[in-house]
Amino acid sequence: MLITNLTLLGILLYVVIQFALGAWISRRVRSESDYFLAGRSLGMGLVTFSLFATWFGAETIIASTGKIYEQGLAGGRADPFGYALCLVLMGVFLAVPLWKRNLTTLGDLYRERYSMGVERLAVVLMIPTSIMWAAAQIRAFGQVLTAASDLSMWVSITVAAVLVIAYTGLGGMLADVLTDLVQGLLMVLGLVVLLLAVLADLGGPVRALSGIAPEKWSFLGERGSLWARLDGWMVPILGSLVAQEVVARVLASRSARVARHASFMAAAGYLIVGLIPVVLGLAATKLYTSVKDSEQLLPMMAATYLSPLLFVLFAGAVVSAILSTVDSALLAASALASHNLLVPALGITSEAQKVRWARIIVVAAGVTAYAMAIYGKGIYELVQAASSFGSAGILVITFAGLYSRFGGPRAATAALVAGTLAMPLGKDALALPAPYLFAVASALGAFVLVEAAPLVLARSGRRPVGAAGG
Repeated sequence: MLITNLTLLGILLYVVIQFALGAWISRRVRSESDYFLAGRSLGMGLVTFSLFATWFGAETIIASTGKIYEQGLAGGRADPFGYALCLVLMGVFLAVPLWKRNLTTLGDLYRERYSMGVERLAVVLMIPTSIMWAAAQIRAFGQVLTAASDLSMWVSITVAAVLVIAYTGLGGMLADVLTDLVQGLLMVLGLVVLLLAVLADLGGPVRALSGIAPEKWSFLGERGSLWARLDGWMVPILGSLVAQEVVARVLASRSARVARHASFMAAAGYLIVGLIPVVLGLAATKLYTSVKDSEQLLPMMAATYLSPLLFVLFAGAVVSAILSTVDSALLAASALASHNLLVPALGITSEAQKVRWARIIVVAAGVTAYAMAIYGKGIYELVQAASSFGSAGILVITFAGLYSRFGGPRAATAALVAGTLAMPLGKDALALPAPYLFAVASALGAFVLVEAAPLVLARSGRRPVGAAGG
């Protein structure tokens, strides 16, 4: 009862402080650029911590620990290994060219490079991924409240959604990145405290990790084809590379150098800190013979090994990870929906009205994420769906748009459609071992075929079907 009261009080106090900070910073928001990109003025430290905290969410702390407990190192192919590699690739290939284009969202790139139709189709495909990402975090918040109280999962998720939506709608990007700094430090501290407590009880790191089943040390995981294993890795690496959440941090940087180097530094921090849940998940195989719900594993370990005050610290660390990710996801959905769809459609020119609509859409996206959190299968599944839904075509047209002049609006549209349809086709209808790679190949093939076919026909002296006569 003492732990429950202290934890609930601590979580409530923490969220109230975050809400107050968001309200205070909201007074400085004067334009759409202020709200979504913090005036494009962020330095190395803030961008690094914000990139780290944005990716280091509930799936890293809660879901990844449970998956590693069940599957060994293969359960960490998304977190921390996959997303760390994703941030490295962001620094290598995308950070500088995206920053130099002076964009507000990725949708702007597609409008400038292809057409307004491609922009709108891409944005419609990208918005659900951000909402699914937010749903995973809201569900994780509910897991924390459930573990720390007698509240049911449904009530916990409802409380979590209300708090998160209210907190996110106020401050925008500047509040997001400033709180990310505090949240990042707090989540690292909370994880370190829990790690030290578990290792001390097991007799140190060597004893804690000795005697673990050999298959738990395999990165490949369950038996299957090489294609299936490779596909499992590519979903978090390539599927999240063109996510608006991380791109927004790059665009908000004060220089191209900051955008690139912060990506590399965030990747290093992500991997180092992300190894803590890996160690805890492996060590848990020696502590528990079975766990009914693997998403409850880490909160259960914290309740067992930490004092009431330290458990409050741990709960604050988890809440930090959740808030720093969910506000980024809701802001991403709002930026795409308002900046690329609503504002142009309504002809809105007032900056105050743009910000007002951006906040309204944050609330709408949050309510949708809440529904997904209630009816979704689990945190890990929601994150995987967010990384794979529609991202194959987005990946193809982004790289083609930045690195070549080949391909026009028709090719980009074909890539988006083919990539979106190929994922469920390869996974469900054809039962392919690598449905995501099939989707990427389909998107790339459609892009090249649609653009090259008229050229080939023209050179052969034949007109494409439907071409006008001379």
